[in-house]
Amino acid sequence: MASISPQVFLRRVRGAELARLFDLLPDMSFFIKDRQGRFMAVNRRGCDYCGVKHEKDAIGKTDLDFFPHSRAIEYQEDDEIVMRTGKPIVNRLESAPEAEGSPRLVMSSKIPLRDAEGHIIGVAGFSRQVEQVRSRSSGEARFAKVIEQMHKHPEAALSSAEMARMCGLSQSQFDRSFRRVFGSSARQYLLRVRVEAACRRLAETEETVAALAVELGFFDHAHFTRCFRSVMGMTPAQYREERAPKGPKRR
Repeated sequence: MASISPQVFLRRVRGAELARLFDLLPDMSFFIKDRQGRFMAVNRRGCDYCGVKHEKDAIGKTDLDFFPHSRAIEYQEDDEIVMRTGKPIVNRLESAPEAEGSPRLVMSSKIPLRDAEGHIIGVAGFSRQVEQVRSRSSGEARFAKVIEQMHKHPEAALSSAEMARMCGLSQSQFDRSFRRVFGSSARQYLLRVRVEAACRRLAETEETVAALAVELGFFDHAHFTRCFRSVMGMTPAQYREERAPKGPKRR
């Protein structure tokens, strides 16, 4: 039998069959998108994140159809960077793409997809949940206490110096390392945690927007509303109207 090079062999393999391998990894989310950001393939875990039962329910749709506005925009911006530069994003720690306010983290990677002529035609990515960031020996482990504190007590007014001490770093080291690992400053990350905590309470409680603003560490009602709109793309009242069970109107 004539020998065949790995490159020739892989070109003969149907990509859809390889993609199905990711269905065998229950803790791994996998997707493929085209240049317009439309899902072309999603595995079972990816369907769970999107909130659909079957892959066909996600095909042709975008992140904006499934995820909070701020996260969807972030995902799309990352996709654009990967497709424009041809450089992958490898093992970046970020919030899990699920219900607002989730304390779970995922490690995500994205790569550009090229056609036979070498043109970039889309992006593929996967993420796996970080079950116990505290136990990890890699760089993100040093931030475990800070991340846990943010999610347990989003209202706490932690300064950058305090967070740096919790990690055993100087403030400048903390600021640089946190941004490198999480893709944002610690203050920006905390803001998102607070907003997502507010999302849960807006949908599940009768608390007023003004009361939530104070409880979650915002300066006042106006500051809370500005921050919430910047993250979610709508006001707290609009979010409550869309997500809360029907009943007496609340403000």
